[in-house]
Amino acid sequence: MPPFLPLKSNTFSIMNAIILAAGLGSRLRPLTNDRPKCLVPVLGTPMVEQQIRFLREVGITDITLVTGYRADKLDYLRERYGVQLVHNDQYDVYNNIYSLYLVRELLGDTYVLEGDVYMPSNCLDINLQHSTYFAAYRENYQREWGLLLDGNRVREIRPQDGTGYILSGISYWTKSDAQLIRQRIETLIQEGNFKDLFWDDAVLQLQEQLHIECRPAEIFEIDTEVELRALEALLQSK
Repeated sequence: MPPFLPLKSNTFSIMNAIILAAGLGSRLRPLTNDRPKCLVPVLGTPMVEQQIRFLREVGITDITLVTGYRADKLDYLRERYGVQLVHNDQYDVYNNIYSLYLVRELLGDTYVLEGDVYMPSNCLDINLQHSTYFAAYRENYQREWGLLLDGNRVREIRPQDGTGYILSGISYWTKSDAQLIRQRIETLIQEGNFKDLFWDDAVLQLQEQLHIECRPAEIFEIDTEVELRALEALLQSK
């Protein structure tokens, strides 16, 4: 178990972004044999570069990328886009809750993005009043994090099969909600039983205390080369 790491400070950036990009991407091999999953290109553009460009397009330049597998391949992003890189040396041991734990002091008025999702167009918004899950609509989905809604308000997050809106890997968190999430992640890490947890599990445990809204968006998670080629064919047909 990794040691508990104390917070460095209590100061937060104004509208910053954290991109989680430490995973192995094993289901996308051989495309990920020599690079992290977030650098797999969609129609020639690496997924993470698309995310960074869209963040900068709406004025978010304080961007931190949590790296892991083949972290050396991401070094160029420092010079090209001015992003900060934080390395997760436990990337092959724990799920992404540990990546967010490593940068938890940055949580507050913050976008959190998973580096392996693709946005065909920019759905990001810097004028959000509440914490927001950007959600994709899917029919007959299986084993996804489904959102149960009351209007735009998220009333329940439930791992399930079904039809409707699901978590897409992009979210925004207000300072007040981020503080609760940060505290819960710290508790889970200190308790030690977090190996198989995702950071969204902290939100799941707190959902009755958080004000989360749903923003429909066209976002694609790519897990296999078949899914990648199907998405590229779809985008080219439009």
